[in-house]
Amino acid sequence: MTTTQSNRKNASTSYESIVREVRAGNVRPIYYLMGEESYYIDRLADFITDSTLLPEEKDFNLITLYGPETAIDDVINACKGFPMGAKRVVVCVREAQGLRGIDRLEFYLKQPQPSTVLICCHKNGSLDRRKKICTLIEKNGVLFESKKLYDSQLPTFIRDYLKRKKIAIEPEAAAMLGEYVGADLNRLAGELDKLAISLPAGERTVTQALVRRNVAMTRDFSIFEMQDALVRKDIVKVNQIAHYFDSNPKDFSIQKLLASLFKFFSNLMLAYYAPEKSERGIAAWLGITEWQAKKNYLPAMRNYTGTKVLHIIEQIRRTDARSKGIDNPATSDGDLMKELFFFILH
Repeated sequence: MTTTQSNRKNASTSYESIVREVRAGNVRPIYYLMGEESYYIDRLADFITDSTLLPEEKDFNLITLYGPETAIDDVINACKGFPMGAKRVVVCVREAQGLRGIDRLEFYLKQPQPSTVLICCHKNGSLDRRKKICTLIEKNGVLFESKKLYDSQLPTFIRDYLKRKKIAIEPEAAAMLGEYVGADLNRLAGELDKLAISLPAGERTVTQALVRRNVAMTRDFSIFEMQDALVRKDIVKVNQIAHYFDSNPKDFSIQKLLASLFKFFSNLMLAYYAPEKSERGIAAWLGITEWQAKKNYLPAMRNYTGTKVLHIIEQIRRTDARSKGIDNPATSDGDLMKELFFFILH
């Protein structure tokens, strides 16, 4: 296999392909796990470690280091050690993004120790793939990038996660859960574990009602409930939620709210240009689920004109600037939110 072919093969390395390889006994000398989504990085690191070492072997053969407080020479020396009473030594470098002098690892990667498995967990970023170290990692091991999922991919993640537990989920319930929780996969997995425990005896399907009882209702109000109220132009509900947000500024900062509203109304603006104004057409155009199109965007298109949405987006930008002190000497974040909601509804 040429270097170009090898790079192309590794560029498409997936979580599932790594798991299959390790289960088949094909363990590589180095796994560099990097990216914005920590969920897959953590799980692969644990899976590779647990698949490589028996519990009783970990005391002497599992070396855990932390990037910000570890010298690169210490990593290399650990990798050159030999196992004690086991086939392999596993060196796991957590927070590898803080490891200084990472390029010096090139010398080790040219001839890695056959009995060592080096796992580097690099979160909230990635290596520059143009660097020589990446070429060496791909040649001798696995370079895996864990990317954030798009909102439209969350129902598939939810369905597959529950399928491994032999549990089904209604499509509408999966879309609802993805919208309520968002793309934080660690939190989403926690909510799914809670739903699995909450299933009534004999039931193996998660329903919308179960999601509402155990996820949406775990907090008094959410940003998504505010969005729903704005879509329906429910003035009473909007005022209730606005008061709740104002009373809980730590949980509902104005910047977080504005980001969510800007995303929704920007998508709504795009929806007016969809070639097909059906659930399927809007969903395909925006890259969302048909359930989201039916629940949020089609009703909003009936309640707001394109011109009004354009003015709302301008007002959101202006409110963001005022929340940062621009042309605003004294208005509180709570009052800024209320002014914005009034503008949207009238």
